[in-house]
This record gives sequence, structure tokens and C-alpha cells, in this order.
Amino acid sequence: MKKRIGRKNRGFTLIELMVVIVILGILAGLIIPRIMGRPDEARRAKARVQIESLGTALKLYKLDNGNYPTTEQGLRALVEAPAAGALARNWRQGGYLEGSRVPKDPWDRDFVYISPGTHGDFDLSSLGADGEPGGEGKDKDINNWETD
Repeated sequence: MKKRIGRKNRGFTLIELMVVIVILGILAGLIIPRIMGRPDEARRAKARVQIESLGTALKLYKLDNGNYPTTEQGLRALVEAPAAGALARNWRQGGYLEGSRVPKDPWDRDFVYISPGTHGDFDLSSLGADGEPGGEGKDKDINNWETD
């Protein structure tokens, strides 16, 4: 007895597989260069996310202690209880940031923190790709008072 193999039970032919591989190759050739060509945009987006995260940690610090860390205490006050200046009365055990360290910006530099700030209770910035205040394009500063 010979079994008939219906269309449902057949696998893909070599031609069909080759067509799929060619289509995937074409798509990869179009998409990957666009993604890989945007590292500056990705760094700027990461800096915005980090600034928002640090801003949230600073607000939690204020809720616990009644004030923001001073400029002198800096963002370090989010991972270590301040030993000078306005002491943190109710500093949270373990700090306000995961990993017990203050992150660097995407260009491996410290964020600029000023409290009280000129644009609000605190100013928090990354100086962009050039590491200098101001700038245009990829060198433009990313500031907490300008984030959406």
C-alpha cells in the first residue's frame, strides 16, 4: 500500500527556502544600516532616560529628608548618606539608586547637578558628546527642564 502525501504534509522546497533567505537578506541590508547609523540618537535617548531616573531618585530623597541634596553633596547623596551640609534625617538604607553607584552619562562623564537650580528645585544635565556646555546636534546638552 502506497501512502499519498497530501499538500498539508509536505515540507518547504529548496526554492521556497532560498526565496525566504533572499528576502530576509534584503530586509537586513536595508534595516541594519539605519539602526547602526544612529548611535548618537541612542546615546541622547539613554541620557534622557537616565536624567528622568535620577530626577525620580532625587524626588524620593526629598520626600524622605525634606530637601534635595545640595550641589556640594551632589548625586553621591543618593548612594551614601551625606556627612556634611544638610544631613539626611531619614536617609533610606541602601540608597536611592540600584547598584549603589551614581551612573555616568552615555559618554562616560558625570552628570551636572545643581541645587537649588536656576530652572527649578534642581538642574540636572548631561553635556552631550562634546562634554562642553551648549552645543548643537549631538553636542547639545540634555537637561531635566527640557525633557518631555
